[in-house]
Amino acid sequence: MAEPTDTERYSRWVQEKGKTLRAADEPPRTQEEWKRRRQVLQQRMKQAMGAWPERDVDLRPEILGTLERKGYRIERLVFQSQPDVWVTGNMYLPEGAKRNPAVLCVHGHWGMARREPTVQARCVGLVKLGFVVLAIDAFGSGERHETPARGTYHGALDGATLWPTGRSLLGLQVYDNRRAMDYLVTRKEVDPNRIGITGASGGGNQTMYAGALDERLACVVPVCSVGRYQAYLRAACCVCEVLPGALTFTEEGDVLSLVAPRALMVINASRDAYQFSPGEAAQSLERAQRIYELYRVPERVRHVVIDSGHDYNKPMREAMYGWMCRWLKNEGDGSPIPEPQIEVDPPEALACFPDLAKRPSIWLTPSRLAEKLGQEQAARADQMVPRHAEEWESTTTEWRVRLERVLGGRPTLPRVSSRVDGPPNADDPVTVPLRLTGEDGLPIPLLTLCRRQLAGRQPGCIVLHLDGKSAALRHPVSSALATAGWRVALSDLRATGVLKPANDAIADAPDHNSAEHGVWIGRPLIGQWVTDVHAVAEWLVLQNPQSPSPLAVVGIGAAGLVALIAAALLPDRFQSAAVLHMPVSLITSKPYPKDTRMGLLAPGLLTVGDIPHLAALIAPRRLLVVGGTTWQNPDYVGENALKKAFQFTHAVYQAHQKSDRLTITYSLPWNELAARLGS
Repeated sequence: MAEPTDTERYSRWVQEKGKTLRAADEPPRTQEEWKRRRQVLQQRMKQAMGAWPERDVDLRPEILGTLERKGYRIERLVFQSQPDVWVTGNMYLPEGAKRNPAVLCVHGHWGMARREPTVQARCVGLVKLGFVVLAIDAFGSGERHETPARGTYHGALDGATLWPTGRSLLGLQVYDNRRAMDYLVTRKEVDPNRIGITGASGGGNQTMYAGALDERLACVVPVCSVGRYQAYLRAACCVCEVLPGALTFTEEGDVLSLVAPRALMVINASRDAYQFSPGEAAQSLERAQRIYELYRVPERVRHVVIDSGHDYNKPMREAMYGWMCRWLKNEGDGSPIPEPQIEVDPPEALACFPDLAKRPSIWLTPSRLAEKLGQEQAARADQMVPRHAEEWESTTTEWRVRLERVLGGRPTLPRVSSRVDGPPNADDPVTVPLRLTGEDGLPIPLLTLCRRQLAGRQPGCIVLHLDGKSAALRHPVSSALATAGWRVALSDLRATGVLKPANDAIADAPDHNSAEHGVWIGRPLIGQWVTDVHAVAEWLVLQNPQSPSPLAVVGIGAAGLVALIAAALLPDRFQSAAVLHMPVSLITSKPYPKDTRMGLLAPGLLTVGDIPHLAALIAPRRLLVVGGTTWQNPDYVGENALKKAFQFTHAVYQAHQKSDRLTITYSLPWNELAARLGS
């Protein structure tokens, strides 16, 4: 394999990590062995998806209207899946239905969600074959979006708002589908022992996980969605498809196997994207087929490949009809059944709320639920205000352990080596390009900036910017630090600057793919960035091993969060830290704004604390908070608001009787910041 270019290194490293994580996988030898593994796997999956509500609330279903059609009727309905989270749907009921088999239809990334004609088509086809059908909007999609319209998207910086709270869009969709099953079994028209589920693309993803975790589903048909988790590390996928840390404990074949011994048909398209390709799916199906053989029901699993692109077209639907009829109606042998004549409705006719003003007054979308959960988590952290320094030390120990766990652990770094990567410039301060070797040999391009004729011991300072070292060099704080006598290190953290992978942006997220890939392998990107900062810190110490210089770290903009965490986790290395115009909170009531780095949004970060709580982990060392922003208002917040935001941090410094080491200010001259950082 050719040596990767700088823009390929991160992706190549992630792919190798994925292979290594699952290299020792072996199929179970007995049914008993599988049952033990099955129980552990389901538990790990639920943990990775994020906690569900402790108790199920009353569904409070309401039928908002009925459409009469030839041979069937369509209900427009809503039900509550968890407090103030409402599910919009349509129920298709055959004439005279009484304990009929039923199918839950979950959509993928279609423009009109459950009301898209392609989604309607399978609902109508199924109801004409005698099935009761429930089609629902996925969380954040269709009528469950903040402002429903064709093409609204629940992924990227919308769905990722849930990650810091420890929840996932995938987990909440699976929970919604479980509550949809709870509703289906209350209907007298439905036989609770004969219910199936199907969906394509993101809906196929939901289908697989619902089938794996809800044994009431007797027949499971994911379409254009099954491949391998390893394949996701070579492609883009929606946030709703990401199972955080999945590759640390399983592969997709075992997830499919959780459906056994119930009926499973996997449908792929011959011309689909790599991650959903028939070849990738076949590897997962091979694993599942072994489990079906352990149960002695190999006939209950089938793989179908349709000559098509990514879709849920007529041949795919006909294959699904045959499988559902075989296992839910005991009719036929599972071969395709010709589709009845299909007529779909205009999407507006199926709307539960043509007038948005008539939706319930509290209507939680992914970002609004994330805001609610985040506020609850921040309030719990606020209760940890210490009365004295010793009390804070025990909290600090616990929080650091939890923080490292959220970031995927702290890898052991080899001795960091370096080489000069070009000639120094002729200016003063002089810049020298270097190239460090960090974790697993990954490069860390570096610029050092210092005065030419500096005598004595040089303190080291790392300056971070998530657009890379060039952006950090342009910021006036870097030259101010060098002028004040610091040896300034400016680096490209992995997947940023010259290391930024090609085609990394999706929707409004500039690092969408690299951030997701880190989450898949259980190493959120912000944790990897902190690892790179620690590598640079070790290199700075090595420049004067006999008398190590004190170190500082400065984060510009959103890189302030990286700086805070790096300093919090290495108290023996960093004597001081400064953050400049950083967001003052991870909590937002709306999707994160355009160009927000998804790499900052480590799943579960708010379960440790919000940004002011993480900042408190630096106490009693020097910390300067200069300016601040909010996600809704990119303009800098005023000084009073800034001090209010960091009042928890201030309380911790007070407990140490070191309030003089904390500076919270709207602005500060750069030369004064450089002086205070070293005092």
